[in-house]
Amino acid sequence: MAIPRCSSSLSSMSFFSWHPRLSTPRQTFTSDCRRLISASAISSESGSLTRSRTMLKDMSLGELEKWVQSNGFRPAQALMLWKCLYGNSCWAQCHDELTGLNKDFKRMLTENTDMKPLSVKDVLTASDGTHKVPSSVFYRLMRLQILFTLDDGLVIETVVIPCSRGRTTVCVSSQVGCAMNCQFCYTGRMGLRRHLRTAEIVEQAIFARRLFSTKFGSITNVVFMGMGEPLHNIDNVIKAAAIMVDEQGLHFSPRKVTVSTSGLVPQLKRFLKESNCALAVSLNATTDEVRNWIMPINRKYNLSLLLETLREGIRFKHKYKVLFEYVMLEGVNDSIEDARRLIELVRDIPCKINLISFNPHRGSMFKPTSEDKMIEFRNVLAESGCVVFLRLSRGDDQMAACGQLGEPGEVQPPLLRVPLRFQTAL
Repeated sequence: MAIPRCSSSLSSMSFFSWHPRLSTPRQTFTSDCRRLISASAISSESGSLTRSRTMLKDMSLGELEKWVQSNGFRPAQALMLWKCLYGNSCWAQCHDELTGLNKDFKRMLTENTDMKPLSVKDVLTASDGTHKVPSSVFYRLMRLQILFTLDDGLVIETVVIPCSRGRTTVCVSSQVGCAMNCQFCYTGRMGLRRHLRTAEIVEQAIFARRLFSTKFGSITNVVFMGMGEPLHNIDNVIKAAAIMVDEQGLHFSPRKVTVSTSGLVPQLKRFLKESNCALAVSLNATTDEVRNWIMPINRKYNLSLLLETLREGIRFKHKYKVLFEYVMLEGVNDSIEDARRLIELVRDIPCKINLISFNPHRGSMFKPTSEDKMIEFRNVLAESGCVVFLRLSRGDDQMAACGQLGEPGEVQPPLLRVPLRFQTAL
């Protein structure tokens, strides 16, 4: 596995948790990852970002062209630089990897720009991705949790999720923490620390590609479902998603880049107008009473307003389908009556429904719905004609599963009062 040479150093790290029977793949992959992570670690030139240096990956192609011109070079140089950053399987992460550029242009870049907004703190694997898997397909089925350190010392998490059908998804974060305070979400216990910049979002996908593509197959999908509410950081999310789908950029299919939201209606309207990427909406309840409790954003933008916004926003989008995410909580939103209400709520909205097993975490008051009850719930939806998927937990042993990312501090957002009729269930 050829590793580009970048001047960098990396402190000692704790690496992977492995299934004990897979010692040979473990040794091979650990060695490869140590070399790639060491080569990709933030270099001394960009380890401490300063305001006097320009972060290249914060810019769209149009912005990059204007910036290149402002420094006395032709716009064509900007496109060549863009391809070094995102295209041609190069994914440059340090100035030494900027090949084929004009010598004076490259010197200017070295003196005035930064290329890496992240450094790797740790990489973990979830054991559920390894057991009962033949070693020949081991690389395709393990789940990686990557911890990145930002230039201000804060930490974000990215998860790479392989699938036996050949799809590999990278789940990227858009914020450090989250302001939405969804009661079932561990990240929500952090509160919002800050928004991620465009470069900090895009770099997560780039690193995943560098780590996987050379040896283990390509990253095929991106989901904005890591830490944070993506549409709360809409400017940087729209720009990052545009870079990911740009034909000269990372060149993902727009249908395979999915942005998730808890339901910020004004930003949702803007996203549907400005982006052609896919949309996922975290619904998680069929009444305003329950959603007001478990997802406080519903108190501002209730179910009726959210769903009507979706109906209007996708009316003129060709073959566009919304993915509704529904985290199932025992005794809260998993009754057959909930299933029937859900059918009525999404009627006339082209959609798919993803039923998600709740992943427990420290201090949680909720319990996951049993698998049998999830299947019963799914069958009610399917019999009505809904397109529905069932997603059981993966990665929860390493706190890498849906709703488990992050690390709350001493000061946490308040837990909301449990409605009287649910107190017994909890």
